[in-house]
Amino acid sequence: MDKWNKIPDEETLEKTAQALKANGIEALVVENGQEAKNKVLELLPKGAEVMDMSSVTLQETGISKEINESGKFNSVKNKLSSMNRETEGKEMQALGVAPEWAVGSVHAVTTDGKVVVASNTGSQLPAYAYGAAHIIWVAGAQKIVKDLDEAMKRIYEYVLPLESKRVQKAYGMSHSNVSKLLIFNKEINPDRIKIILVKKSLGF
Repeated sequence: MDKWNKIPDEETLEKTAQALKANGIEALVVENGQEAKNKVLELLPKGAEVMDMSSVTLQETGISKEINESGKFNSVKNKLSSMNRETEGKEMQALGVAPEWAVGSVHAVTTDGKVVVASNTGSQLPAYAYGAAHIIWVAGAQKIVKDLDEAMKRIYEYVLPLESKRVQKAYGMSHSNVSKLLIFNKEINPDRIKIILVKKSLGF
């Protein structure tokens, strides 16, 4: 497991950031979780409609709490929690699919600039793939891998067992699944996606 939780050297970080940029994803490298949080808050306009996706990284850094509890943003998650799924299900789905800003994390980033997101339900994937006007990802640099083959190994060998333990504890579920995978080879909309790479191990 340790092989999937190592911070790469500066050369690898720079190579990865440049490859992401070539693929239409702006990469910002920061030292720690506090700097990542500060950068997210700097990028988000005050009063913006923001959906924070379920993420251990966002919880560890306090980003989710800031989005939902500071009053500085129009929290989609807060709005969803006040709605009735039986009578407003369609409206709730639309809110989650196409927020103005989506903030979350990813499960692997390749040194040639590809990004992989795994999901049990797929709830965050429509916003990432197309629906959200702007996306900010925060990812510990331990998620950087050589290529897509290593990305898949990381997800199945490392991420899935840890996520299964998390959902068992949090929700009483027996296990999690890699039900759906989203691979970003390229982003064609300029300035849509920013990924903050943190030189610390965050999330999994």
